Amino acid sequence: MKVEQIYTGCLAHAAYYVESNGVAAIFDPLREVQPYIDRANKNKAKIKYVFETHFHADFVSGHIDLAKKTGAEIVYGPTAKPGFDAIVAEDDQVFEVGDCKVKIIHTPGHTMESTTYMLIDEEGKEHGLITGDTLFIGDVGRPDLAQHVIADLTEEKLAGHLFDSLRNKIMPLSDDLIVYPNHGAGSACGKNMSKETTDTLGNQKVTNYALRPDMTKAEFIKEVLTGLVAPPAYFPKNVVMNIKGYESIDEVLDRGKKTFNVQEFELVANETQALVLDTRSAAQFAEGFIPNSINIGLDSNFAMWVGEMIPDINQEILLVTEAGKEEESITRLARVGYDNSIGHLGGGFESWKNAGKPYETVERINAETFAQQFDQKMVFDVRKKSEFDSEHVTTAINIPLNEINQHLSEIPKDQPFIIYCGSGYRTMIAASILKQRGWDNFVDVIGGFKAIAQTDVLRTDYVCPTTLL
Repeated sequence: MKVEQIYTGCLAHAAYYVESNGVAAIFDPLREVQPYIDRANKNKAKIKYVFETHFHADFVSGHIDLAKKTGAEIVYGPTAKPGFDAIVAEDDQVFEVGDCKVKIIHTPGHTMESTTYMLIDEEGKEHGLITGDTLFIGDVGRPDLAQHVIADLTEEKLAGHLFDSLRNKIMPLSDDLIVYPNHGAGSACGKNMSKETTDTLGNQKVTNYALRPDMTKAEFIKEVLTGLVAPPAYFPKNVVMNIKGYESIDEVLDRGKKTFNVQEFELVANETQALVLDTRSAAQFAEGFIPNSINIGLDSNFAMWVGEMIPDINQEILLVTEAGKEEESITRLARVGYDNSIGHLGGGFESWKNAGKPYETVERINAETFAQQFDQKMVFDVRKKSEFDSEHVTTAINIPLNEINQHLSEIPKDQPFIIYCGSGYRTMIAASILKQRGWDNFVDVIGGFKAIAQTDVLRTDYVCPTTLL
């Protein structure tokens, strides 16, 4: 039995390819399915099943396209109600994949249909658990997401179900089983995930706070719910797409790949309500960009920030990208359900600039210049509150990036100010939003707080740790 984890860092997502004797199964695939098909074809294997651990919130799964293209059957655990043809399995049901087996273990809690899949090798030995969002490395799936889709599923009810699933279904299993979770550190589906993406169940029983054997259900519910922040707004919309179905990724790509010259691009932008999304790096965007465009760079957690900053999942989008990054931009938008890319600017920003069209820039300063100016100007820190509370510039005001639209009235237009984030990626998103809304009286710190903290002018009155606040 071959078990391969296919990890996608920008979403902190793990899909799994399992193969035995010329038959393969895919677990929790991403939206673009050709890589899984290519993987099976390379080994001359046939994909028989697409197993889904639950209806995902943080990405649109590729289950429907993959089933259509390969003839594979889609499998969900008990209680799932998909809006398309699929097998809704029973608890303890066993599926054959070549000479190995996949056993259903219904583990409600993250969602009610959440299911763990036991992998049993050709010799009949229990090998590992594909746990979805039931059990992560160092954490468990947050139980507050399903209530955004089904109102009477309170987070307390789901947390109670999760406690029972872990104690009654998972913890009694053998310590040598390998845990294969759906996410790693950086995912918004948990709060304390490890950077490691696999572990033994035995080690998790010792190190995972949620698996303490002496923990009562009440203690578990309190601990698992403490510290949760509001999930990204796009999560419930992705759940609905995963339940009801969606447009083929091929159609999404064909539409988004339409190339406009400068005149056509400007005409379409003016005649539609399309958002101009620039996916170049922060440094490139700062040097010049189309007025009113928003920057969310491909070089970091692109999909997550698209979901945070573009409220309407059906928003039409016109793309400005680096050369050769058009398809990647369209694909990564589609991963989180933004399927309405309607085309891109041929030749990218340089074609706009060379055509003599007006463009804007963002003024930037280095950390040393910041150190000379920070106590003379207002300073805004757009990192998460937890980052700000850990360590920040003493004079800074915290407005997390995902809340900036709700706090625009607090940002002055009549005096200069400085913005920074962790490394410079998020401040350029903020800068593009501010520019779009009419602000032009600010500078961005190159390298963000990471660069500030490395200067030789770092002083105790300059940066204030939480313990001193």
